[in-house]
Amino acid sequence: MNQFKVKKIVDQAFIEAELNKEQIAEILAADINDLDYLLQQADQKREEICGDEVHLRAIIEFSSYCKQNCYYCGLRKDNQQLKRYQLEVEEIIETAQMAAELGYQTVVLQSGEDDYPAAEIAEIIKEIKKTTAMAVTLSLGERDFEVYKLWREAGADRYLLKHEIADKVLYQKYHPGMSFENRIESLKYLKILGYQIGSGVIIGLPEQTPEIMAEDLLLCQDLELDMIGSGPFIPHQQTPLKGSNRGTAEMTLKFTALSRLLLPLAHIPATTALGTIDAEGRQKALQAGANVVMPNVTDGRYREQYQIYPDKICVNEEAGDCRQCIGSIIASLGRYVSQKQGHSLRD
Repeated sequence: MNQFKVKKIVDQAFIEAELNKEQIAEILAADINDLDYLLQQADQKREEICGDEVHLRAIIEFSSYCKQNCYYCGLRKDNQQLKRYQLEVEEIIETAQMAAELGYQTVVLQSGEDDYPAAEIAEIIKEIKKTTAMAVTLSLGERDFEVYKLWREAGADRYLLKHEIADKVLYQKYHPGMSFENRIESLKYLKILGYQIGSGVIIGLPEQTPEIMAEDLLLCQDLELDMIGSGPFIPHQQTPLKGSNRGTAEMTLKFTALSRLLLPLAHIPATTALGTIDAEGRQKALQAGANVVMPNVTDGRYREQYQIYPDKICVNEEAGDCRQCIGSIIASLGRYVSQKQGHSLRD
């Protein structure tokens, strides 16, 4: 793919925030060495829309139990090698309050799909909203629609529910017993309830193609996401995909850059998974359209047991150290940590 064609497609994306499936797939299939212009334009669009502030979201991984059996995830219920844990209500609230003291403006409550009592989560949300000034994001997988409503009424602001891959056949293959249609309907219902919604993609899953990833981006546009995340696939030895090749930093950066150009008003994280396969991964993503980082504030006793993928960075860091480290990374790029909650840019 020649430089002139790359520039023409990227310019169209920058100006119109629109490309067709063929154009997106062409960019994703191109050699990364031909795409400096893509990354530069995505960074320019980020600066234009978001400025130089970077939003930090403090993640609390409060349960590693999961009833699902996704082929790529180390939390899958058939992984008998994983020592499971579940935090008590007070532990979760205290961790959130600690995150607020460290200066975080948003807390993300994340778990496997473990049927943690919905009423208890509602109480956690209420207490966090009562005792801190943080926004509350939930990343708890699929639940009954009435539960989504309960949590929204309790004060939850946002919900992250990644669709992972837009190809229905591969979705069913990698998510046994689950429904792609229900995933998408859940996101639409969450939006109706007033949640700011986030979804995203695993880059490099087996059989994934540039055409499928183009469908992912078009789907994300259709959903009018408030946040879109993408991280590389990292095989876990206790899953059916253990022998597969991992995703690449290059493809993840291309997807991140296109996400910024095609969904200019979305918040886009520089993911921990990208930082795991590339020591400079988060920095590179922040220079390719990303404007969010999501540090882990879970107590160090539990981090090793939350194994979606192996060898995750920062597992041995305590929350205060992690906050200082990521602040230094952001400052080194000439950016600064936002003091705002970072609500939807669509509002």
